[in-house]
Amino acid sequence: MTVAREQQICLEETRFYHVVSRCVRRAFLCGEDVVTGKCFEHRRGWLIDRIKFITSVFDIDVCSYAIMSNHFHIVLKVGDTAEWPANRVLMAWQSLYSLPVLCDRFLKGKIETEAELRRVKEYVAEYRSRLMSLSWYMKAINEYVARMANEEDNCTGHFWESRFKSQALLDERALLTCMAYVDLNPIRAGMAKALNDSEFTSIQERIEKKSTWLSSFGKDDNDLPYYLSSYIDLVDESGRCVRDDKRCFIAKDSARTIDQLGISSDTWLNELKGFKSIEFSAVGTAQQLKEYSAKTNSKWKLGFRLKPALE
Repeated sequence: MTVAREQQICLEETRFYHVVSRCVRRAFLCGEDVVTGKCFEHRRGWLIDRIKFITSVFDIDVCSYAIMSNHFHIVLKVGDTAEWPANRVLMAWQSLYSLPVLCDRFLKGKIETEAELRRVKEYVAEYRSRLMSLSWYMKAINEYVARMANEEDNCTGHFWESRFKSQALLDERALLTCMAYVDLNPIRAGMAKALNDSEFTSIQERIEKKSTWLSSFGKDDNDLPYYLSSYIDLVDESGRCVRDDKRCFIAKDSARTIDQLGISSDTWLNELKGFKSIEFSAVGTAQQLKEYSAKTNSKWKLGFRLKPALE
């Protein structure tokens, strides 16, 4: 049964969410269709460019992403637009959609009455909320790509499934596991043999570039709570362990990195293998799931099957 979005998103509990969006039927986001022989690889560029642009507009940061052949994963951190001045809110929204006449007049300094100003403030409050909404963020990305794909395919109708899947990440352990899961998707799918070869993923972008548009790593309040070098080492060693054509073990030289991140080397691989991208609406400890579910009016048992390895 479909779960209402407000029962899946609770910013009081966590700002981090894992989102998956999938194409309908045999529609291809990118890659090569073995049936028709058509190549859709260029569509990855469409999606990445759009994600970058929308991220620059919204108060939402990208922690990790992976663009697959018929779906994509993205881990997001939702910000807070409460401190944004009205001008910034309206100009941000105007970069995506047309503004009402009153808002346009406000930006030009032509508001004359208190009634007009009150109406503008109502618009600002609505747009302020949308600029930190996962639903509006994904709508701005998916709708744009769908229009381009349908135009290229000379067809109409749905390109994406009607709803994207979202998953709350309730603590740093859940965030780290999910980010590694996303970054290793091309390795698991046999699309790449090494992290450097994982095109259109956040891990490749972080390896090849010193600074990117992605969320930064560090110990500041707004950074991801890990060191970039440790994270890359951890994902690389984890990838060696979960490859189907490799023995399932943790390499000796990865133990130091895992210890630095405060993770037991005996349980990390099981956590990574046990991570599910669509079955669970939230990931965290049993107590965190109970508290989160109480606030979202959902069944707290969702996600519990992953917890024995995490606690």
